[in-house]
Amino acid sequence: MATNIELNEPLLSQAMRLGDMKTKKEAVNQALSEYVQRREQIEILDFFGKVDLDPDFDYKRQRKVQ
Repeated sequence: MATNIELNEPLLSQAMRLGDMKTKKEAVNQALSEYVQRREQIEILDFFGKVDLDPDFDYKRQRKVQ
């Protein structure tokens, strides 16, 4: 989808340099991906204190290869 937007060029240049990206499109797509990932992580925080844990659950047993 083609979209025309005005970008902060110094910020975009810095992002491209830090991410070793060759195109503006690559930089914007990476930024959007990281933004979505971060927002999804923040939503997970809402579950803290709301999930009942089983004190008898042996997580180490789950790690063993069957």
